[in-house]
Amino acid sequence: MADEVATLAGGCFWCTEAVYQNLKGVKSVESGYIGGAVPDPTYEQVCSGATGHAEAIRITYDPAVISYADLLAIFFATHDPTTLNRQGNDVGTQYRSAIFPHSPEQEAEARAGIALAQADQLNPIVTAVEPDAPWYPAEDYHQQYWERVGDRNPYCMAVIPPKLAKLRKGFAERIEA
Repeated sequence: MADEVATLAGGCFWCTEAVYQNLKGVKSVESGYIGGAVPDPTYEQVCSGATGHAEAIRITYDPAVISYADLLAIFFATHDPTTLNRQGNDVGTQYRSAIFPHSPEQEAEARAGIALAQADQLNPIVTAVEPDAPWYPAEDYHQQYWERVGDRNPYCMAVIPPKLAKLRKGFAERIEA
């Protein structure tokens, strides 16, 4: 089976990237920008909120090992899909919760995933299903941020370990040894 791609936006890309880095079947995770109007935006432009892009991750995975539905279940379990344009202290449309399907099948699974995840939420899920759009990889210093320098960043230390704990608690069988 050929590798597939999933594109998810769940707040700061450093924090979502860290969740998917060591999952069985995930070949690569790239941080980047999607869903905006400015070609080839910079981090500073996206952080301003003026470009319309979301900080997102692009996951290349083997669907014979991990399914798109599994990736979505992990997505909903490791970020707050009920806050509009915000994750914790990160506020703005660049931190929105969104899924960017790459096929009609992924779109149907995304909508089904939202409905399934709603049962675990007290508030309505606001995760948007947005059309696939041009992908712009983030600058090199954003890639594999947690693995390289995250433990020296107080923001990452406050946000990422709880996400990883949720991952270990709910999806331990999906994590590479």
